[in-house]
Amino acid sequence: MARFTLPRDLYHGKGSLEELKNLKGKKAIVVVGGGSMRRFGFLDRAVSYLKEAGMEVELFENVEPDPSVTTVMKGAEAMRKFQPDWIVAMGGGSPIDAAKAMWAFYEYPDCTFEQLITPFSFPELRQKAHFCAIPSTSGTATEVTAFSVITDYDKGIKYPLADFNITPDVAIVDPDLAEKMPPKLTAHTGMDAMTHAIEAYVSTLHCNYTDPLALHAIKMIHNDLKKSYDGDMDARDRMHDAQCLAGMAFSNALLGIVHSMAHKTGAAFSGGHIIHGAANAMYLPKVIKYNSKVPEAAERYAEIARFINLPGNTTEELVDALIAELREMNKQLNIPLSIKNYGEGGVIAENSIIDEKEFNEKLHDVAANAIADACTGSNPRQPSQEDMEKLMLAVYYDKEIDF
Repeated sequence: MARFTLPRDLYHGKGSLEELKNLKGKKAIVVVGGGSMRRFGFLDRAVSYLKEAGMEVELFENVEPDPSVTTVMKGAEAMRKFQPDWIVAMGGGSPIDAAKAMWAFYEYPDCTFEQLITPFSFPELRQKAHFCAIPSTSGTATEVTAFSVITDYDKGIKYPLADFNITPDVAIVDPDLAEKMPPKLTAHTGMDAMTHAIEAYVSTLHCNYTDPLALHAIKMIHNDLKKSYDGDMDARDRMHDAQCLAGMAFSNALLGIVHSMAHKTGAAFSGGHIIHGAANAMYLPKVIKYNSKVPEAAERYAEIARFINLPGNTTEELVDALIAELREMNKQLNIPLSIKNYGEGGVIAENSIIDEKEFNEKLHDVAANAIADACTGSNPRQPSQEDMEKLMLAVYYDKEIDF
């Protein structure tokens, strides 16, 4: 038996933010990030709609990119004081992910973070509040997923939290919010969405319910991401839908080792963060080649290539065409092909912000952490410690995968 879970209600299209005024409740806490939602007027609109719904509203602002355990605990404490019956998270993936974890600690104050790390081990939520997610970026799709990523900066590790309990009750996918994204963020979040869709399609847990969502998302992203990056707002609006479809697929089919590697390298090095979407974009072509040693995975990659009209007669030719196309997309979006050329902010640079010596010194432990990541279990090929270290080195130096 398998399970397929989505938010009960998903409102989409321009102006759908207004649906907030139809929520039923007494108190709402709005969780947001660093200020863009306030700066562009969306936060004021959301608060106004919630008040129109008859609710008392409190704000929890300034959730940082890659939200920390510390921020989660502060937010949960604010919720326990305010006692909301609606948690409304809006912005990029970070405030929505943080709010999901805050929700658990709000309802279960004695729960520990360590308990939540075990996949699908959350206590039953909705004892005090329901959850509404409103994305402003077109990548994470956390508004429709059973996942949240929280960073423990003391340990230098990103933890993916996974449980159907944290799938939001309501998602509002309003493209007006995404039109304010700068080009670099458009690129990184778009390749994050592409990775979600491709990993979902080849996951060992893919099924007839997730496959069409993943394939259609891949086709939309392939067609529209570069146009969106270049400022085409019609394409930007379509990308907001595409990333959501990818989220529906991976929330139920799960992911693979591209995400395992991204989670465990993102905060591991002193030179700076490897931005999640850029990490996925760099790692994805290498992992496709690695996974293609499994015949079933190779055929599914070939199906993707055929679906987006890439050239090739054999499975191997189609897999290589998909890899080449993804690398070309990275180049067009100013995303590095290797960590050795990973510059500040996730753009192509001659000198990496990730020190080569530190990378090699930490390689064994980071690779071990990646293997232990929750996303590894549904990857079509299970890596050994040696394989994972080779994969990471291949990504650092842009080496060919021949193992």
